[in-house]
Amino acid sequence: MRIAQISPLHESVPPLRYGGTERVVHYLTEELVKRGHEVVLFASGDSSTSAELYPCVPEALRLAGYTGDPTIHEVIQLDQVVAELDRFDILHFHTGHFHFPLASRLPVPFLNTLHGPLSAPEQRDLYRRFQAVPLVSISDAQRLPVPEAHWLGTVYHGLPMDLYRFEPNPQPYLAFIGRVSPEKRLDRAIEIATAVGLPLKVAAKIDRADNAYYRDVIEPMLQGNPLVEFIGEVDDAGKQELLGNALALLFPIDWPEPFGLVMIEANACGTPVVAWRNGSTPEVIEEGINGTLVESIEEAIEAVRHIEGLERERVRANFEVRFSAARQAEDYENLYHHLIQARRSQTQMVVPTLHAA
Repeated sequence: MRIAQISPLHESVPPLRYGGTERVVHYLTEELVKRGHEVVLFASGDSSTSAELYPCVPEALRLAGYTGDPTIHEVIQLDQVVAELDRFDILHFHTGHFHFPLASRLPVPFLNTLHGPLSAPEQRDLYRRFQAVPLVSISDAQRLPVPEAHWLGTVYHGLPMDLYRFEPNPQPYLAFIGRVSPEKRLDRAIEIATAVGLPLKVAAKIDRADNAYYRDVIEPMLQGNPLVEFIGEVDDAGKQELLGNALALLFPIDWPEPFGLVMIEANACGTPVVAWRNGSTPEVIEEGINGTLVESIEEAIEAVRHIEGLERERVRANFEVRFSAARQAEDYENLYHHLIQARRSQTQMVVPTLHAA
């Protein structure tokens, strides 16, 4: 197949540090190329890919320090895609909704993977208006606010099997990776680690919008607490070191998480996850196999105290079966074929039959 992968421009593909969506786009693109497809990646010019790269901006917007209106670049990117339509059998958008008004007008079938939460009230208006847009969710829980949308299916994220190494012998510390934000609840992680007396290594970024949460909630918890080590953002090598050697990953979220890529990154190293039961976590975590689900600080403390009872070999095996990049690519291939065949059938239906005179 001739496939266009359209990525957000906020981070490069793959991102140098933080950036879940662009990381998923990278793994999917590489796997599709490996499987013999012709793929063009519409992304920032500093991206690295085995596919053909179509640079839509010279550099990823965040690390380039761009502070202007990002929607300008998104609209230009859409026009660049439209200009290349005759090259593709299928378009796969991982971006926002600017292309939605084109849904019934594009001559090439397309689908849109939604990577973020759908809880904002106006989301319902958007997907009710554009019910012709074929959507893919990254968890069944992500769909719940907008059940009437045109859902093709759910495709869980996947990672290359060799991206992270299995680590059978962890060290006595806990890990937290994510944004320092109210919904990610680093404060809960600090409270849990302090209660059990284990060091907590934090690899996180602080967005400008979350400065107040860091200043008012997190900083006071760090003062005089020798158990917490703040590392900052890490790359894949840093994640291997941090996650592979951790006794467990703490995922104490306070929002309906759409997927939570870091959970399967930890599992790839053999590291179990202690996660709040919220959003996608009951779909990703199989209780007592690759982690445990909790609903309170007290339950989380108890789970950490018994986490060594989970076999790390079993954690890794669960990852290999459920969350490989190959499985993810195969799921998307099935959706691509479905859409292409549906478009061909529709076209055949509207072509008039010619009769000899």
